[in-house]
Amino acid sequence: MANFKLPTWTHVGGTLKPGAVVAPDERLGWGKMVGLGAQHVVAMFGATFLVPLITGFPVSTTLFFSGVGTLLFLLITGNRLPSYLGSSFAFISPVIASTVDGDFGKAIFGIMLAGLLLTAVGIIVQVAGSGWIDQLMPPVMTGTIVMLIGFNLAGAAWGVDENSGFRSAPLTGWITILAIVLITVLFRGLIGRLSILLGVLVGYVAAILQNQVDFAAVGKADWLGLPTFHAPTVDFNVAALFLPVVLVLIAENVGHVKSVALMTDRNYDKYMGRALLSDGLATTLAGLGGGSGTTTYAENIGVMAATKVYSTALYWIAGFIAILLSFIPKFGWAIQTIPAGVIGAAGTVLYGMIGLLGARIWIENRVDFTRQVNLIPAAVGLIMGIADFTFTIGNMTFGGVTVGTVTALALFHLMKAIAKARGTDVVPDAEVIGPADAPVA
Repeated sequence: MANFKLPTWTHVGGTLKPGAVVAPDERLGWGKMVGLGAQHVVAMFGATFLVPLITGFPVSTTLFFSGVGTLLFLLITGNRLPSYLGSSFAFISPVIASTVDGDFGKAIFGIMLAGLLLTAVGIIVQVAGSGWIDQLMPPVMTGTIVMLIGFNLAGAAWGVDENSGFRSAPLTGWITILAIVLITVLFRGLIGRLSILLGVLVGYVAAILQNQVDFAAVGKADWLGLPTFHAPTVDFNVAALFLPVVLVLIAENVGHVKSVALMTDRNYDKYMGRALLSDGLATTLAGLGGGSGTTTYAENIGVMAATKVYSTALYWIAGFIAILLSFIPKFGWAIQTIPAGVIGAAGTVLYGMIGLLGARIWIENRVDFTRQVNLIPAAVGLIMGIADFTFTIGNMTFGGVTVGTVTALALFHLMKAIAKARGTDVVPDAEVIGPADAPVA
């Protein structure tokens, strides 16, 4: 874990030719780099600020730990792996479940626990490699866990009462969703990629025109000030809610490292442990101070793919900009004026997209659901997660995400072991779905 490298980049002068690539250890002129770095802030912002809006966490605090976490990630990965650490949607469900009494202390303690476990996983991966992760969570299980976390939030998108979620303002919600859809298909490049952020802005304007926005708190807020920090409340009963999230964070970080490796044509396998360790420490810090748990951001991968500029300098700039924004209370309060109807509409789109990312994992890895050892654990886990099966044992409550995740993993490995011993993991002809000559793996 030693030999951390101070930030240095080779200056690439002149005008870049179409399709030219700027490598992670290169940079353009600083004027261009600041503009491109700001673009990464815009790219991450749409998703990052929605998490505190949905969970009730302070926006400024979330931005602060997002920026600090990004800088920490760059330091630990030796300034070689371009990445932005934004708010993880995987934490929304356990945070909502653990804050029903309005106490955020237990929720951020759960975030801290998840960060500590991910840190430990990063250390193990750095020492022993990542092969055991693939054995524990093959694509069928990774996809299932991601999917059930997304779809478990369906109720939150609709709203728990008449004053929350989509149903608090249906007209505003439909305007927001329609704006997101139209922006996605009407525009290319960065504008199209920012459809959720821009759709929220359209919904926000619609809400203002309907007198659904109260600016009183914004007017009272200062222009400069410290983010609001909260200390965690020690309560190990929330551990069961948050620890399954670690499985998703592992999958997200591993996927990010592999994606960056493909784009830059570099082998980052030896940095896999550092990436997990970095995100773990960033999430632990967020839990200690009252911020949202972090993860690597696909939105910023999209920006890199579009610009072909992979310089880590962009992420140093983006991290510092996020930290600076966190010291502007008026900015944070302005974000928090976005009404529930708009948030519920954006959540409707985002939660569905998260769920379908699980299906994408299945498709890209050609998971064979004609095999019962794949089909049954995924099916049972998904129903438990979506229906939010909840069990209480002693003082500990296990919600749908936890129950679905643990059940799916336990059933998969149990069925796999028994089927292997008995030689029963085969697909009878009558159960084959699709063309008769389709290969069965």
